[in-house]
Amino acid sequence: MPTERPQSPHGILVVDKPPGPTSHDVVARLRKSLGTREVGHAGTLDPMATGVLVIALGEATKLMPWLTHHDKVYSACIALGAETDTCDAWGVETRRVELSLTLRDALHAAAAGARATIIDDALAVELARTSQVPPAYSAIHCDGERAYQRARRGETLNLAPRAVSVRSLSLLGCTEHPPALTVSVRVTKGYYVRALARDLATSLGTVAHLSSLRRMRSGEFSLEYAVPGDSASEVLRGAILPLADSAARALPVAHLTCAGVVAARQGRTVAREQISSPAPDPCAWMAPSGQLVAIGRLDENGQGRVIRGFRT
Repeated sequence: MPTERPQSPHGILVVDKPPGPTSHDVVARLRKSLGTREVGHAGTLDPMATGVLVIALGEATKLMPWLTHHDKVYSACIALGAETDTCDAWGVETRRVELSLTLRDALHAAAAGARATIIDDALAVELARTSQVPPAYSAIHCDGERAYQRARRGETLNLAPRAVSVRSLSLLGCTEHPPALTVSVRVTKGYYVRALARDLATSLGTVAHLSSLRRMRSGEFSLEYAVPGDSASEVLRGAILPLADSAARALPVAHLTCAGVVAARQGRTVAREQISSPAPDPCAWMAPSGQLVAIGRLDENGQGRVIRGFRT
């Protein structure tokens, strides 16, 4: 008898991305391993970067607009005194600067566990940042092309600053030889940690690049849930967080009555009294059984409207 083909999965898979592959490479491998085309990722990681890559599978791809807006937490090592074209260790070195005596003294103090005012002040500048100029080697569209495509041709780009927010920024460690800072940073969507290395170095009177970058968390998904992307398909399937649980991690939750479930599944207006804890912001609407029914919200008249419905 023919072997029964596994059903296409629905849910969130947290992958611990290794250095080397792009986020798209990880998605391509998972499509093959899990036997489904419905695979997407929430937040690109550069090839050099490692750590949490949130993968949406099947119906969970409908959660992507909310997953991608979550804050992200990184651990980053910033190598001081050398600049690269990509702002990371995989780029070509473009400039090297001798560190000032003041900065060397500060690194010595910080490495010994003492306070270093110049470093504290530079971190404070970045913590207060509300806009950021993306690196030239980025996927931002610039005159109809990706910025990195133009940068590779040697073009000089003047990218517009983008609104960002730094939720927290702290010094984790410091070394004198080689001169480097390790920081933990929590940021909003659209923030480039490679640009943090560039801008922090400017405040310190030098140049820098990222020597390593690891994403520790994306929204409510952390390394605690992560599996290697090259794991066997059985391991991957076993690590998938169920659809309803995934939605509850991505959005506030409201529960529908049985009548509310019927209305939502038919795409009709859901009466306010058929929704527990109704809210104007998008919520994950759950059936009494705990099954995810839809993403919905209250309209200006206080009635429930379906934003996205789910088949499972």
